[in-house]
Amino acid sequence: MSTNSGIEFAKICARIASDAKAEDVRIYDLRGMSSLTDFMIVCTGLSVPHLRALTRDIEEKVEEETQLLPSCIEDASASLWSVVDYIDVMIHLMGQETREFYALDTLWKDAPLVEF
Repeated sequence: MSTNSGIEFAKICARIASDAKAEDVRIYDLRGMSSLTDFMIVCTGLSVPHLRALTRDIEEKVEEETQLLPSCIEDASASLWSVVDYIDVMIHLMGQETREFYALDTLWKDAPLVEF
């Protein structure tokens, strides 16, 4: 994925998460900072059913809009942390307490935020 298409794809994913009622959606630009992914999206779900619905909606709506499928989905919504991985864009769906405990936002605080 090119730089422009990567950032645009990250914005699409973040918008879909936001439309599905994910809270506190943030896109971190990790290019040059991480070998794992270029863009990381972190967002909060309110409950296990909400996290499951977010994971499902993101996968379905991203495919509808872009014809792209995730390379991996770690649906551990019962543990309040799921990951939808598109290689260049990785989406972390977390319960509020899980998000606060693992502090990904703090870990990547030096990464530029991308507006969507």
